[in-house]
Amino acid sequence: MHLKLKGSPIICLVGFMGSGKSTVGKLLAERLGWTFIDLDEEIARSAGRSIPDIFDADGEPRFRELEQVALQEQCHQAQHGRARVVALGGGAFSNPLTREKLELGGVSIWLDCPVERLWPRVEGIPDRPLARDRGQFERLYRQRLEHYRQADFTVPADTDEPAQVMEAILRLKLF
Repeated sequence: MHLKLKGSPIICLVGFMGSGKSTVGKLLAERLGWTFIDLDEEIARSAGRSIPDIFDADGEPRFRELEQVALQEQCHQAQHGRARVVALGGGAFSNPLTREKLELGGVSIWLDCPVERLWPRVEGIPDRPLARDRGQFERLYRQRLEHYRQADFTVPADTDEPAQVMEAILRLKLF
């Protein structure tokens, strides 16, 4: 087993919006018999509001604060032996605090998918506040790449078959 997973059984899937983190994460958690958590859904549930509502009313900085609280709770659960696969929001791994938390325990896996494949997956979806403009979307993607590249592992996600991505993760020999 990967050393980081021994003390804190948490796998965090990172990557840009539309890369398949939630879809692949659910499949992976089911295969492992672990709990699956979509961090954005946890934030919305805790706040009692949708992600776009949080962004519009409180701004991105407040959303990022809520994100840190939600991630801390997932790390706490993992440290107490409650294994989980967590799909992080697209911007979570850009935050140094997130990367620091995961350096101390857990494994981060970047689902690497080119921006040309991502835009059609998210275009026009109303609960994607940072995907309202293609130019902004592509700039944001390029800005975040350097952060995603710091993940412990990279798995290509340039496919419409999430099971293939899950199988690639299982081949990383984390267990």
